[in-house]
Amino acid sequence: MEATKKLKKSVLIKQRKEQAKAQVGGASTAKLLNCPTSPRKMRLVVDLIRGQKVENALYILKHSGKEASIRVEKLLLSAIKNWEAHNEGSSVEDGGLFVKEVSVGGGRQLKRLRPAPQGRGYRIRKRSNHVTLVVDSINNVNN
Repeated sequence: MEATKKLKKSVLIKQRKEQAKAQVGGASTAKLLNCPTSPRKMRLVVDLIRGQKVENALYILKHSGKEASIRVEKLLLSAIKNWEAHNEGSSVEDGGLFVKEVSVGGGRQLKRLRPAPQGRGYRIRKRSNHVTLVVDSINNVNN
């Protein structure tokens, strides 16, 4: 029997990152952590752009009245820049980029007390969220 060598978790993570860098093309990811907006409000904005082409998504976010759309727009621009860094020599227009997946999860909560009648205190939970956005080209999906 051949002895198997168990690697540390940090070594495995480092190897996965190197493999991801070695791959040219493919999807690009951008994350927004601890955004001080409730996840419910953020999901309303994110649902508007899921599956849309990047140009349409930017247009939707630019003209949306929601405060969360400003942060999602910056996140989408970051994901586009990440895709350009992975795919040198190809342009966004030729690649046919679209929003492959977007997910919103709950972040940390700040807990505060608000004075209430008769000496009581009501708890206020100031919620935050984490957003993960994945951008991919239509050419990669078809292959």
